[in-house]
Amino acid sequence: MTETTRADSAPPPPTKRPVRQLLAASVGNAVEWYDWYAYTFLATYIAAEIFPKGADNSLVPLLSTFAVFAVGFFMRPVGGLVMGAIADRHGRRSALTVTILLMGGSSLLVGLTPTYAAAGVLAPVVLVLARLLQGLSVGGEFAASTTFLVESAGPGRRGLFSSFQYVSTTAGQLVASGIATLLVDTLSDGDMNGWGWRIPFVLGAVLSLVGFWIRRGAQETRSEEQRRAPRPGLLEAVRRHPRESLLICGITMGGTIAYYTWTSYLPTYAELNAGVDKSDALLAGTISLAFFGLLQPLGGLLSDRFGRRPLLLFFGLGFAVLSVPLLGLLNGSFVVLLLVQCAGMVLLTGFTSISAAVNAEVFPPRVRAAGIGFPYSLTVALFGGTAPYVGTLLKDVGHAGVFPWYVAVLCLGSSVVYLRLPETSRMDLRR
Repeated sequence: MTETTRADSAPPPPTKRPVRQLLAASVGNAVEWYDWYAYTFLATYIAAEIFPKGADNSLVPLLSTFAVFAVGFFMRPVGGLVMGAIADRHGRRSALTVTILLMGGSSLLVGLTPTYAAAGVLAPVVLVLARLLQGLSVGGEFAASTTFLVESAGPGRRGLFSSFQYVSTTAGQLVASGIATLLVDTLSDGDMNGWGWRIPFVLGAVLSLVGFWIRRGAQETRSEEQRRAPRPGLLEAVRRHPRESLLICGITMGGTIAYYTWTSYLPTYAELNAGVDKSDALLAGTISLAFFGLLQPLGGLLSDRFGRRPLLLFFGLGFAVLSVPLLGLLNGSFVVLLLVQCAGMVLLTGFTSISAAVNAEVFPPRVRAAGIGFPYSLTVALFGGTAPYVGTLLKDVGHAGVFPWYVAVLCLGSSVVYLRLPETSRMDLRR
């Protein structure tokens, strides 16, 4: 038996303080995603200050802002690969502390970005740089925290622990949405455009320091044998496990487009296509996110009892059938928007509550973080990060009705993968 094989089969060290492990992953993850989503919720204000308006088209600044949003996503595969390799070589905890410091610095940079009126082209350049750093951090965060969470779980609890990936993500998103709603409701348009939109990003930098302090006290989940084994190469996971890498892409494709449509882009979609008031759209998003966060542990527990595949099929087929009619119901009413969002959140839980466990169960421990991080983040960049831009662009060219079909087709494609996916809930994670 070779040294590499021993490291692959060695169990992770027992976790003596599972609540502490959950807290370390969840608090840091919430801060990471708070910083990331604050940009999405404040996109219209950033557009007005950082990008010049088109002479005949008011959507030009918004399209430019969502293009920068997508640029950040395309750094996520790099982050998933590099930070995942750090997690596999030097430990999950080391990678987690690096990612949260990166996010804090990039969040502060967004908050201090000069306006186009004051700095000209330097303003969008600074914003792009900040988003690239955020993308690097978030891509690495998912790879490291997914592995850390699932490896910290006890027998029969991987689904439950997995669900806290999106409990914490939703908590960060919820705080970002809540703060954005509060600022919009209390500040004048002039103050909001002038300085109000900067507040959440400066606050995010401060919160990142808190997350860093908590994560430093977490227990490393790599085994002692794994630490002594030869360090894996940067692209070893992709090279040695191409089928598993493609499997991660297929699993993620529908989940990421549905997730970013329902949790991030839907308020803007409702504003552009159904005439929903901006404040009402943000409020509906905040309420539905709270509902979504509460659903996650339930989905994780169900998967531990009944398996991963039934929940994945519930999600994929549900969105394939219902995306078009649900988005077609939007009519300018706050209540209708809230019901549409909550209905989507129920379906989405079938994917989000267990995606961390499913991904971790695909790869062996030696290359688990990098193996998850690169294909997952690449798929998110291609389909999730571009969702707001694609939706806004289709509206701009007069084909807004195509976007719901786009979501449905991708979810149908992932459903085909789920049908062929072996059940992994009882699999030995030490393999």
